[in-house]
Amino acid sequence: MHRAPVNFEQKFGLFNEQWAPKVVAEMNDYQFKIVRLEGDFMWHEHEETDETFVVLEGTLRIDMPDGAVSVNTGEMFVVPKGVKHKPYAEREVKLLLIEPRGVLNTGHEGGERTAQNEQWI
Repeated sequence: MHRAPVNFEQKFGLFNEQWAPKVVAEMNDYQFKIVRLEGDFMWHEHEETDETFVVLEGTLRIDMPDGAVSVNTGEMFVVPKGVKHKPYAEREVKLLLIEPRGVLNTGHEGGERTAQNEQWI
């Protein structure tokens, strides 16, 4: 077993692509994924699970049918399962996602923005 802390700065230095989550750790059936975001994503939902957004750097806006929430550096927000949402970042955001293994970034919507799962970094 490899025992070393995950260094987010070092991990983010290994890739530049956006909207492509990279797995950095697992706990039970949950994955911790880092991702770079900029611009607008698509409306989607996760019918079976909540999704946790932890902003490591920047400001993320999460649009939902009943309004929007801004999540700043050092803050966290949980989108409840079944709630449609659309992330947006005016400038690049570095983010930690926490969700069960196998969850697609586009939920059940699919399409060209669906990132490949299980990309470890």
